[in-house]
Amino acid sequence: MQRLSIIGSTGSIGTQALTIVREDPELRAVVLAARSNIALLKEQIYEFRPELVCVFDHDRAQELDRELRDEGVLPDSDIPRIVSGMDGLCEAAAYEGSDTVLVSVVGMIGIRPTMAAIRAGKKIALANKETLVCAGHIIMPMIREYGVELMPVDSEHSAIYQCLMGEEHESIEHIYLTASGGPFRGKKRDELRHMTASDALKHPNWSMGSKITIDSATMVNKALEIMEAHWLFDVDIDDIIPIIQPKSIIHSMVEFRDGAIKAQLGSPSMLVPIAFSLYAPGRPHVKEEPRLDLSVLRSIEFEEPDPETFRGLSLGIRAGKAGGLMPTIFNAANEEAVALFLDGSIGFLDIDEAIGYAMDHMDNLPDPELESILKAETEARGLVRAYFDKGDRSI
Repeated sequence: MQRLSIIGSTGSIGTQALTIVREDPELRAVVLAARSNIALLKEQIYEFRPELVCVFDHDRAQELDRELRDEGVLPDSDIPRIVSGMDGLCEAAAYEGSDTVLVSVVGMIGIRPTMAAIRAGKKIALANKETLVCAGHIIMPMIREYGVELMPVDSEHSAIYQCLMGEEHESIEHIYLTASGGPFRGKKRDELRHMTASDALKHPNWSMGSKITIDSATMVNKALEIMEAHWLFDVDIDDIIPIIQPKSIIHSMVEFRDGAIKAQLGSPSMLVPIAFSLYAPGRPHVKEEPRLDLSVLRSIEFEEPDPETFRGLSLGIRAGKAGGLMPTIFNAANEEAVALFLDGSIGFLDIDEAIGYAMDHMDNLPDPELESILKAETEARGLVRAYFDKGDRSI
């Protein structure tokens, strides 16, 4: 029996992870955590009967507790203990009765729960980019110090992990990090000026949360993944090469010093990398996973990304090379700009403009402590809001 804590159970990754739990009696979700979606969380509680539940929003946590008791679906003895806030999230991640912690929340909110899980000696299945992008210099030494296993969940990083199984680190020449190109692949910058959130959310291959889908459209997502791969696999930023593979059939590749290239292929679905993060090196049968039909696969195309049109990619590579606080500034400015874009306050091209503005107007700091990282996040967000509030768009 593998007992799971799912931090972000109502999101895209969390709900798909519960699909896997549903199919395997040897998996049990003992902890569920969500930000505020108590309607879906309540359904999950009734089905999976967790022992501990965290709702980040304190008022919503109290509301959920009242509803569980008033509705009478569960006997009082089966109603889980409910906690809230960052302390509750860290308690959920470090819960004594769990073996594996799936961190699938979006944003820097995932850093502290990941650290709590590491200190508690849990296996970590990491689907939160920001933990390594912003705090990789803190997290990876902790992984080694506490001797815990860290499994990537992103399809690209799972693919790289699989390609490296049985290989020596010294033999790595390059990592090729594939990207679909998103909904705007092939378009030029002038064509993107009037694109709406509805346009940007129409990803051609993947079904993801709205924030990640927008990041795919700007190619910021690929920049974040390059920084994440740098920490996961201890490979220089310059040796991690983004490449467009429009059908999302090849999830990533590794080139070795003898010239050989290994690739991991599959249909564009997150069920396989989620399952692999839980079972590796074993491979369970994933019932709902669509299979890649090689008999109808006639060709696989590659393209180089367009850094002039998708400036978020270039800015992210610059941030990754700079290190220190710059990845946090890049990430926080993007998060704030994406939120403004999704609510219609700014245009699509304003996103990378805001990122560049924040990076140019904030000081870097090498090897920052967690408090400095969190402070820089707040400052970068505030800088982006002020930038658009005053209407000064000149960088």
